[in-house]
Amino acid sequence: MRETPDPQTLLSWYDDHARAMPWRVPPADKQAGVAPDPYRVWLSEIMLQQTTVAAVRGYFIKFTTLWPNVRALAAAEDADVMAAWAGLGYYARARNLLKCARAVVADHGGQFPDTVEALQTLPGIGPYTSAAIASIAFDRQATVVDGNVERVMSRLYAVEVPLPTSKPELTALATGLTPDARQGDYNQAVMDLGATICTPKSPACGICPWMDACQARAQGIAAELPKKLPKKQKPTRLGIVYVLRRRDGAWLLETRPEKGLLGGMLGWPGSDWSDAPAPAPPATADWQDTGVEVRHTFTHFHLKLQVLTAFTALQPDRGHFIAHDRFSPADLPTVMRKVYDVASPALALD
Repeated sequence: MRETPDPQTLLSWYDDHARAMPWRVPPADKQAGVAPDPYRVWLSEIMLQQTTVAAVRGYFIKFTTLWPNVRALAAAEDADVMAAWAGLGYYARARNLLKCARAVVADHGGQFPDTVEALQTLPGIGPYTSAAIASIAFDRQATVVDGNVERVMSRLYAVEVPLPTSKPELTALATGLTPDARQGDYNQAVMDLGATICTPKSPACGICPWMDACQARAQGIAAELPKKLPKKQKPTRLGIVYVLRRRDGAWLLETRPEKGLLGGMLGWPGSDWSDAPAPAPPATADWQDTGVEVRHTFTHFHLKLQVLTAFTALQPDRGHFIAHDRFSPADLPTVMRKVYDVASPALALD
């Protein structure tokens, strides 16, 4: 009879092999009485949504240096937070980050609630994030299921039903394994296992703490799981962007509408991203086509942008000028930085 997966075996492995992360309390420190900071747990979980640990690490350090606690973040200027977030993507997270911080301060005295149910009343916190915060920050009974956990469970129990159809089954299996003690450490242990050993390609089954209990390993199909339904082909959208500069070096930018892609972020004036006719340029000028197409891929579509540049001394019809010494391309979202890289040579000052 095959071994039953033992959570304590995984916890012992985690005690020795936990990944070092700036938002994590190491297992030895936690067992010595060091409590996780709910603010840091929350901030990391919001940043990690649909993003890699490698991409988040630098942003997390920057944010916690600028705003070391939830009260500091709640008091921050919206534009400063959006600029600090630029490049991390999924910008609705940044808007909800501010809303949540302000709700924690205004409605909870600056203290994060410690239950899944109460956490889900806060902006930007859904089932996954509430479970992660409740578990990791407060050791509450909650099952955290991300892509790593789904992969581990699908292999451990040889679930061949493809994702996302199998998600409820994988969640139930993960819930059944979650122990009554060390909730946060256990959930992080499963995620670490998926990130370092039970990887998408070439899993290192020979050093896995659960190898004797893994049904997919026994059947020789670990590398084939989890199966996934075919992805739908992404459509391609088109747009025009206008990059305008004054001779004193100032750049014309605008703050995008709160709702929609890149909401609340700085960007160049331009068209909607569709096949609709382009709007008029933001000012009368001798517009020149750079001849270089900017391409960017979002979650649901590919984008191709035509980039037009010009100098002007006139007042524009939309947007606002930012002085050259106050403008930083790093404050722009990635697609807008790509536009800057294409446009800036044509608008270099003599």
